[in-house]
Amino acid sequence: MGTLKKVLLVFIPTRSGVDGARSIYAEREQSLPARMLARPLRTLIRKSPFSIPPLSLMILASIRVEGVEQTICDLRLELFPDHVEWDLIGISVQTGTASEAFELADRLRSQGTLVALGGPHVTMFPEASARHADLIVEGEADDLWRRVLTDLRQGTLGKTYRQEERPDLSLPRPVFKEHLDAGRYFTTNLIQTSRGCPHNCDFCNVHVLNGHRLRQRPIEEIVGEVARFREHDGRIFFFVDDSINADPDYAEELFRRLTTLRITWFGQATTALGMQQSLLETFARSGCSALLVGIESVEPASRKAHHKNQSRSDELVQSVRNIRSAGISLYGSFIYGLDGDTLETPAAILDFINQTELDVPGINILRPTPGTQLFLRLREEGRLLFDPDDPAAFRYTFGQEMLYRPKQIPLDRFIESYGELTSRIFTVPASLKRAISAPSAKTAVGIFNLFYTHLYSLSRHDLKRQAGQFHQKNHFAIR
Repeated sequence: MGTLKKVLLVFIPTRSGVDGARSIYAEREQSLPARMLARPLRTLIRKSPFSIPPLSLMILASIRVEGVEQTICDLRLELFPDHVEWDLIGISVQTGTASEAFELADRLRSQGTLVALGGPHVTMFPEASARHADLIVEGEADDLWRRVLTDLRQGTLGKTYRQEERPDLSLPRPVFKEHLDAGRYFTTNLIQTSRGCPHNCDFCNVHVLNGHRLRQRPIEEIVGEVARFREHDGRIFFFVDDSINADPDYAEELFRRLTTLRITWFGQATTALGMQQSLLETFARSGCSALLVGIESVEPASRKAHHKNQSRSDELVQSVRNIRSAGISLYGSFIYGLDGDTLETPAAILDFINQTELDVPGINILRPTPGTQLFLRLREEGRLLFDPDDPAAFRYTFGQEMLYRPKQIPLDRFIESYGELTSRIFTVPASLKRAISAPSAKTAVGIFNLFYTHLYSLSRHDLKRQAGQFHQKNHFAIR
């Protein structure tokens, strides 16, 4: 048997949001009262392990090839291990981290280390990414990475590994967690039951990357994986599917089977769940404590403009109320700045939050992610505020940067109205009130609301600074 090949899988953090160091740790000049308020919030945030492991790297690290040893490096939580010699370093590239990923790859290659790049950004922009790598992996890497590891072992590495067919999720694909330091994370119990999305929201890249057809894992395999994970980590489970209720019959059978395991779980769903009464009851019985739902917009014109058709506008309020009445807390995600939005939209969002008593609101600025129909359309219309051919410009931060020109709202008024909206929603008293009234997961609801109170404060600060730069560049001129 030859020398053991050592492979490092690297996850790079985003600049802001839950993973971003600036949002959590940075200090800036503030008044004394503001500093007194910010200090305990930062302490609470530091002590709250928000991070979850990168599932994509967990999946790749679970691929076993004789003579190859894999290690995960999560740069959110540890320094890069420069002291170790690696036979291959694989870097997962998200659009918002492309610049940092390419810089790291270039540095490693200059030192003689082989670098593989993969992930969503590489799949969307293979030619640009290949300039920074010895090899690239295009598409879902489950089967491709086994080929890479085998070729590494045999000394026959290629330059491009391209997905010809999407992975067959009906085949056994066990995920192992021995590569993780469990104490670093909120939980290590990440479960994916399916990939793909049948919907066509133009701002989303899930159906672009994973296809429209829903590919599902065998229910028996998932039940076994949950039972195995629970033996090693008794904390909460997170089902990472983009819409855990996309196939109601499949979901109902799965969570009916999981009820006997007595787990507590979070997940992501569409608001249609509020009208799927039988499935909603099964979720509640199986231990569902909280869900993230993409409300996105309360404006019918915006939902139509961006093909958000999987739930009806006139059912949104009742759907949210039904889910909360089942004992499930809700993180409701909104996008402000869609093409049907006006300066009246913030009041409508605030009214919706108050009507539904939403537990954790999230107010996001529209992000034109490269590869989506939205990105292509905004580029065609000349509404992007960055160079679409420069990966360093893809700074997809958490509501801290304007990347495009809204259709119906002047840019300066949009920035003002976004700041006004978030300052009304995210306050310490409101955070505590939401935690008390949450139907479940009260501590998590409180922590997230306090976290967002701090985060949106930074967001308003950064947007004001960017507005000043726009004035200098005359971006506010009427077009």
